[in-house]
Amino acid sequence: MEEKIYLCIDLKSFYASVECVERGLDPLTTNLAVADPERTEKTICLAISPSMKALGIKNRCRVFEIPKNVAYIMAPPRMKLYMEYSVEIYGIYLKYIAKEDIHVYSIDEAFFDVTHYLSLYHLSARELAKKITDDVFRSTGITAATGIGTNLYLAKVALDITAKHTEDHIGYLNEELYQKHLWNHRPLTDFWRIGSGTVRRLNNVGIKTMGDIAHADEDFLYRMFGIDAELLIDHAWGRESATMEDIKAYKPQNSSLSSGQVLARDYSFEECRLIVKEMTDELCLNMAEKKAVTQSVSLMIGYSNALQLKPSTGTTSMTVTTNAYSVIIPYVLALYERIAKKDKPIRRLSVSCSSLAEEDYEQYDLFTDHEAVERERKLQKAALEIKKKYGKNALVRGMDLQEAGTALERNRQIGGHKSGE
Repeated sequence: MEEKIYLCIDLKSFYASVECVERGLDPLTTNLAVADPERTEKTICLAISPSMKALGIKNRCRVFEIPKNVAYIMAPPRMKLYMEYSVEIYGIYLKYIAKEDIHVYSIDEAFFDVTHYLSLYHLSARELAKKITDDVFRSTGITAATGIGTNLYLAKVALDITAKHTEDHIGYLNEELYQKHLWNHRPLTDFWRIGSGTVRRLNNVGIKTMGDIAHADEDFLYRMFGIDAELLIDHAWGRESATMEDIKAYKPQNSSLSSGQVLARDYSFEECRLIVKEMTDELCLNMAEKKAVTQSVSLMIGYSNALQLKPSTGTTSMTVTTNAYSVIIPYVLALYERIAKKDKPIRRLSVSCSSLAEEDYEQYDLFTDHEAVERERKLQKAALEIKKKYGKNALVRGMDLQEAGTALERNRQIGGHKSGE
């Protein structure tokens, strides 16, 4: 069987690098943090430049954690701009690799199956990686790092761990090199898909490294982690069975949609009712855009951090399958009334629907006003077209103009951060 070769390319400190390039500054030597100056010092920096990381400042730190003696530029987030850069860079990738062999992992990271391209270009994997990343730098000013591996996992680990210690920002791993150089590497959280909770559980039984996991009793690991132990053991040996073909062929059994937000302040029960309505309206429009319907909606209500209370959660099942706001909202408000603690300040909310079906499978009960639902569908379609052409705030409901409403501000955001428009 032909040995697979994968690349994993990451755009270094992407948001911060874009802001530096836009200002005509060197991303590798400029101290810059992407954070919203209108928020408090507790706000998280979406990215910091490599020169700030070199000072020991952690990525995704909070503003107040940046030492006072460090001079830096604070750049407000411009998510739309970052997406435009990402699209341009994806276009550069397509000059070298077909889309069928690319998996976009995030806005700044992608996997490539280059197995059949090396002979085509008469290049080694390292040479091809350098050719692509050099093109990205020439075209955009963004520096990229690359991991090369004989499977997807090793490519990712080569990127995250070994590429950091090479002059050309390129790392390479096969199973033999992985076991030789990384079995004793610490901390374990440097490895893909190993979080602090997993590390704590492993440390409690004396397992400190990937080598320890590889030589641990497998039955013991399965008792600890269940089916997840299979992936943990494979990764400890540097193995990964999933391929690019598997990723491209994957189709989820169930689909879902959700909308969540952390409120800027504590909201009362009555104020939050408005937010629930706004978020349900957004969810219904998202379903209409995807031509999907649902029969159940779930709510999560998180309370003020000072209270340290568990969130309230619940799901309501409807007698209909629809995406009509007028039909869904009574169910959601009844659920809100039932599960929310009315005397506690609310700080977080999410609304979600799962097991989505195609719009053709919409179902009504005997009490549904079919003509009203059809009118609403036409209004949804018109609203989506207006929003797409003129912006999300071109058409809003009257409730969104109330003082406690957040929809207008959220419509100016992408992923919960300022779009920059």
